[in-house]
Amino acid sequence: MASNADSSTSQATTSDDARADLTVQLEDLLNTLSNKFAGVSSEIFAKMDEMSRRLDNLEAQLVANKEKPTGQN
Repeated sequence: MASNADSSTSQATTSDDARADLTVQLEDLLNTLSNKFAGVSSEIFAKMDEMSRRLDNLEAQLVANKEKPTGQN
């Protein structure tokens, strides 16, 4: 009977170790995904800011061209 108790304790410890390892791996995966998402989000916002700046410049050029007399280019 003592060997069965030792075997149960050993299995429980192994199970706890496996759960701890899985938890660590999942936390690492979630941190990696979170970092990648943050990087992609930053890139998207940077691209949107650049597009907004270009649209503002284009709008300003269109307004400037519209205000010029028709004889000038």
